[in-house]
Amino acid sequence: MNIRSILFILTGLLACTSVQASNEKLNVLACEPEWAALTYALGDESFKIYSATTYAQDPHHIQARPSLIAKARKADILVCSGAELEVGWLPVLLRKSGNPDIQPGTPGYFMATDYVELLDKRDKVDRSEGDVHGAGNPHIHFDPERMKSVAKALSQVLIEKLPEKKSLIESNLSAFLESIDETVLELDDEVSQLKGKQLVVQHDNWVYLFEWLEIDKVAELEPKPGLPPTTSHLTSLLDVVNKDSTDLIIYSSYQDPKAAKWMSSKTGVERLELLYSVKEWDDKHALQNFYKHIVTSINQAISSVDN
Repeated sequence: MNIRSILFILTGLLACTSVQASNEKLNVLACEPEWAALTYALGDESFKIYSATTYAQDPHHIQARPSLIAKARKADILVCSGAELEVGWLPVLLRKSGNPDIQPGTPGYFMATDYVELLDKRDKVDRSEGDVHGAGNPHIHFDPERMKSVAKALSQVLIEKLPEKKSLIESNLSAFLESIDETVLELDDEVSQLKGKQLVVQHDNWVYLFEWLEIDKVAELEPKPGLPPTTSHLTSLLDVVNKDSTDLIIYSSYQDPKAAKWMSSKTGVERLELLYSVKEWDDKHALQNFYKHIVTSINQAISSVDN
């Protein structure tokens, strides 16, 4: 075989390899649907995304079931909240997956809270205080500005994984950032109406939302973070929760509504179940629609009482 023939064969092999690489999927395992939605917004059909949880599940408490372990085993990148939100199940999942590409310290291990300033940081964590996060409150997805910061960081990781998609990812990032800004501007009038409103929460997962909307927290229905509301604690709140000082009681879509119903019946304060995360993440505007839904739902619930 002469040199020309060998070069011809090698050229063919390289071409086949290039085609195969361009058709290869990037397997993304997102711990929560908000990160699946963000990854979807930045990618294209070559991104094979799976969310470990839904909007109706408590992200603190998930089972590392065999089907989820199988997804982790095949993942090229892991996208999670971090800041100990998944500490009860993610370490087990990573260990059982045996996947070296998504372990802590690797490029495939992406924790969103590593890229923003966190609220409610603690120097010391005392477990007698309940389910607290020493690193800070991990529920950052309720803040559009922090989501923009995460999007920028995640886009760089995705480009490292798929350098041939650099232009597409950068274009999608620009579109996402612009759309988030447009959404916030669109909601400006509604947001201004919520400034200074007094709300009761079941669990303190709304801190970033309240910072954005300038809403004040009156009380928490949980006696301690992560502990179920008790009758004695709820009764003690009746001195501060009333129709004159409280505009609304809110709880997450994954939480038991009994405590909120009880407090509402005793005080006459309206209650509202809010989505914790996006329902359908496979939409380029899932997060934008999520913010619109949250802000509008709170406004409508308060307005219905005022009227």
